[in-house]
Amino acid sequence: MVQPRNPPRDVREFCSVLRLDADSVFVLEPRDADTPVPPYLPQPCSVQHLVERYLDIRCVPRRSFFQLLSYFSPDEQEREKLQEFSSAAGQEELYTYCNRPRRTTMEVLADFPHTASSVPADYLLELIPRIRPRAFSIASAMQAHPNKLQILMAVVQYKTRLREIRRGLCSSWLASISPEDGERIPLWVKKGSLKFPSDPDTPLVMVGPGTGVAPFHSAIQERAALGIPGCNLFFGCRGKSKDFYYQEEWQDLEKRRLLRIFTAFSRDQEDKVYVQHRIKENSAYLWELIGNRQAYFYIAGNAQSMPTQVTDALKCVFQSEGHMSAPEAEQYLVMLEKCRRFQSETWS
Repeated sequence: MVQPRNPPRDVREFCSVLRLDADSVFVLEPRDADTPVPPYLPQPCSVQHLVERYLDIRCVPRRSFFQLLSYFSPDEQEREKLQEFSSAAGQEELYTYCNRPRRTTMEVLADFPHTASSVPADYLLELIPRIRPRAFSIASAMQAHPNKLQILMAVVQYKTRLREIRRGLCSSWLASISPEDGERIPLWVKKGSLKFPSDPDTPLVMVGPGTGVAPFHSAIQERAALGIPGCNLFFGCRGKSKDFYYQEEWQDLEKRRLLRIFTAFSRDQEDKVYVQHRIKENSAYLWELIGNRQAYFYIAGNAQSMPTQVTDALKCVFQSEGHMSAPEAEQYLVMLEKCRRFQSETWS
């Protein structure tokens, strides 16, 4: 888990819109017994620290944000618009204004300047949520790198209907840090959900498109350091020349017969090819591993459609190679889940 920070430019802009002195220092006191002081903030605390390390000024605000903001508005026109956004009748317009273009809290405040400059500083913690820590899978093994902890991260960047470039808060912050900066990154380790078999002879089948391959890189690296074969990886990405993570390492392990990799580069040909297609194409080999050699099967990655499509492809393998009916294939998958031979770790 990594605790990200807002970039200095955003901090300056936020303080400017709300007319806050970034260097001013304050002491937090609980408003009542039901509203304790956040334990994560120092006492006393500077406005700079609060905005940079605590307030999620890049998040898309919720309906309650507009409702609370309307109470502070001295401008009649801005107040009426905020009240409309927070009403039941105004939800469609709020969606068009805020959610569809993913307008940030800071951008909304800039659109309502009279209101923003009137927000009492002691209400900022109620108005804007805390920056949530970001979770990353550990992508390295202690056996290979005993003094290092590696993660696999894609820097998030995209455009919205506003034609403004959106950047991931944590990924952009981490990418901006140089080892020479001496920057200390607040992080902590939590136990993962994937469990790997203790028997080294047990084959592993791992499906990890994109950055979902991170926990499998760790598992493969551990077995490779111990000279243990039996790893099978289904990896997918947009293009072989663009985001084929760990390509040289995978190829070296294949030469050493410590890994067998199946790749799906979705944009490298006219018809898109995904990992679920590779699973169906290698159904006989997969059934030999799962049905006869008691292999463990894992999925990691984006939680949208990939896990369901991979699972459906696996059930097709059970039907075609295991000669099962659709209900039997479903029951076989349930059995694998119960004995932890089918596991998934997905995120949105």
